[in-house]
Amino acid sequence: MSDAALLAGLAALLGAAGARELLRGRTLRLELPKLLFAKLAGAAGGSLAALVAAPAAPGRTALLVAVAMPVAGFLAPDALRERRQRRHRQRLIAALPDALDLLAVSAGSGRGPAAGIEQLAEAGEGPLAEELRLTVAELSCGVPLGTALDSLRRRVPGSELATLVAAIERSRELGSPLADQLRRQASALRLDSRRAIEERAARAAPKIQLVVALVLVPSVLLMITAGLIANAESLFAGF
Repeated sequence: MSDAALLAGLAALLGAAGARELLRGRTLRLELPKLLFAKLAGAAGGSLAALVAAPAAPGRTALLVAVAMPVAGFLAPDALRERRQRRHRQRLIAALPDALDLLAVSAGSGRGPAAGIEQLAEAGEGPLAEELRLTVAELSCGVPLGTALDSLRRRVPGSELATLVAAIERSRELGSPLADQLRRQASALRLDSRRAIEERAARAAPKIQLVVALVLVPSVLLMITAGLIANAESLFAGF
């Protein structure tokens, strides 16, 4: 089977897989037509790269290269989308403790949760403020606060926003002090963030030591060896 026929078969399979995803509607943030176009473009780019790389690959690895590169191009948009969503969530959670403190101050002054959320949405920036602006837009259209908060919780999965929504709901239903709950949650989030930073630092230490052992130490030894070789005549002149 020629490389052209093989790549044509791969393109057909990837196109079928893309159509299957189109029917299932498996998308998150990107619109499905854009995602499908990106996946097919990635597969096409991988196929072109495979046409160049496969003939140069040694032995039977040519077939592996011809298959792997289009598949990698087809899956690359998913990996990029997940990375972008992960960074988006990290930025949102990082801004949450300060937002909770401001919301606690607003609640302590006697203002309702909706007014505090509106203030945060107007004054804030970043992913969290964007999500709160969507909530404010829903409230301005007459959506009940509970429904708007539930929509916020579903848009941002995870326990952080769910805890905030639960605290507001408890305060509305039971009359429990909202400010104290928000301050406790802000403190807990900062503690979790500090613990995560310490864990990353602890994991980074062995990697730094490995770099020192594999890169810096040999380079210093090479410099010392080069100096010894360059001055070998003078060093061994008396022997």
